[in-house]
Amino acid sequence: MLDLKRIRDDPEGIKAALRRRGPGQEADVDRVLAADARRRELLTEVEGLKAKRNKLSEQVSQLKRSGGDAEAVIAQSRALGERIAELDEQVRAVEAEREAALLLVPNVPDEDTPDGTTEEENVIVRTWGEPRKFDFQPKPHWELGERLGIMDFERASKLSGSMFDLLKGAGAQLRRALIDFMLDVHTKEHGYKEVWPPALVLRRTLVASGHLPRFEADQFHVPQVDGFLIPTAESPLANLHRDEILSSDDLPLYYTAYTPCFRDEKVSAGRESRGMIRRDQFDKVELFKYCLPEDSAEELEKLVANAETIYQRLGLPYQMALLCPGEMAAAAAKAYDPMAWFAGLDKWLELSSCSNCLDWQARRANIRFRRGPKGKPEFVHTLNGSGLAVGRTLACVVENYQQADGSVRVPEALVAYMGGVEVIGP
Repeated sequence: MLDLKRIRDDPEGIKAALRRRGPGQEADVDRVLAADARRRELLTEVEGLKAKRNKLSEQVSQLKRSGGDAEAVIAQSRALGERIAELDEQVRAVEAEREAALLLVPNVPDEDTPDGTTEEENVIVRTWGEPRKFDFQPKPHWELGERLGIMDFERASKLSGSMFDLLKGAGAQLRRALIDFMLDVHTKEHGYKEVWPPALVLRRTLVASGHLPRFEADQFHVPQVDGFLIPTAESPLANLHRDEILSSDDLPLYYTAYTPCFRDEKVSAGRESRGMIRRDQFDKVELFKYCLPEDSAEELEKLVANAETIYQRLGLPYQMALLCPGEMAAAAAKAYDPMAWFAGLDKWLELSSCSNCLDWQARRANIRFRRGPKGKPEFVHTLNGSGLAVGRTLACVVENYQQADGSVRVPEALVAYMGGVEVIGP
């Protein structure tokens, strides 16, 4: 969440910055300010009544010492106490209202982000590789996968509905190879510590990561524990150090995790609703960082470079998009999407999104650090990125490495992980 003092000190500046995300994005700022003003009014009244009650208590003591009748004054003090209790309850209610409003305010976009609210207004800052030129019409991955017998969408639908996958044989092996390859690169070369987090987390975990309350309709709820299946490993990783005070000497901290992810994808019928592009369950290797505030801009560029390594090792051409505010996640202040080329779909699609969230998540999760043993606690900065989305990457590999006879070459980087298999044939 945003710093409340920052909102108080510059409400119009905050609202103007949030309007860059799109119409109405600043609306909750007024709700925060109204609740905050009401809270301060109530606290002023409470303090005044407490001061009066203290004076009445002194009068009661004086009357009792002098043998006078203190009943009337005691009755006044009791009435004040009841009123104070009523106001204290109102304070708690308005504090809850202020907190609820704060949780709905997205992060302020970085000044470096390009203006805009649609995908077309993102800015391509660099490219890598060239899309392969085919001497035949390339097919989408679902056609190739079904003909090769490595993807079975009909049986997946029979088991779980239309938004799920079922991989078989070399398809399942390719998925596992991608996961192992990505984790090996990030742990052995990029310095990330691997984590295996739970796939079911409590409500407060998704509140801290920013997926609740705004996006509750997109989550899979488990009512027995008021928990949720994770939409991404970002959620548990953002909570690893919740309510902790870290040492500045321990920062930055790099974590990576492979997890299944669950998200209620609301897509209309079309090419992106087919195959493995948008699924209610998907696999992802997540990258997550905790760092000092002054280092987060540089750490974002390093994070993006880590994700790019996977694209490059797999030989997948991509365009690096710097996102406009309207396209960023609510938690992000600045974000990049490397967009890979899908030969069969004839379009660019992201396999990763890398974001700098500044202290927005850390404030929600109360994660701080000290500079030295006597330093004042400060909020860390958090960053997250996909390294990469496994299903989409598999689909991209299949489309870009297809051959005229319908077989698929295995990228060189994955051959060892595939047990030496170089071609997936029918």
